[in-house]
Amino acid sequence: MAKVLKINYEKCTGCRQCELVCSVKHTGASNPTRANIHVVKWEDEGFYLPIFCQHCTDAPCMTVCPREAISRDEALNRVMVDYDLCIGCRACVAACPFGAMGFDHVDKKVIKCDMCDGEPLCVDFCEVKAIEYVESSTLNYEKMREAGKNFAELMLKYNLTS
Repeated sequence: MAKVLKINYEKCTGCRQCELVCSVKHTGASNPTRANIHVVKWEDEGFYLPIFCQHCTDAPCMTVCPREAISRDEALNRVMVDYDLCIGCRACVAACPFGAMGFDHVDKKVIKCDMCDGEPLCVDFCEVKAIEYVESSTLNYEKMREAGKNFAELMLKYNLTS
């Protein structure tokens, strides 16, 4: 059975340790802007939202890629970018409904969570255990859809859609 990343938003403290460890692993630099996970913070509300690739079954990023550089790795249940095919057009960044794809301006390439090849460091370094790597069968997909709807409403409420 495949595993997925699961976030408990109520546990997240906004420490951004996940961003730091991700950027160090993937770029060798402690630079959160180059991480494949990002924590959006609403300090006044005390709400922190880690944003990462959902590895969608029908991933919009795969659909829009003009070079078919994005594909599904069935073994690890993840969506991956083939950088030999990617031309850096960023259509995938625009198509991601979760805002989980980004662009690394240093390496000039799109970036997204790759689940650290099945051993996500963000899970290991999250002191409050807000990030877990669990069997996909343990998740309640209805709750995930509800969370997505709530996230969209929050984004609209704070006018963060553009």
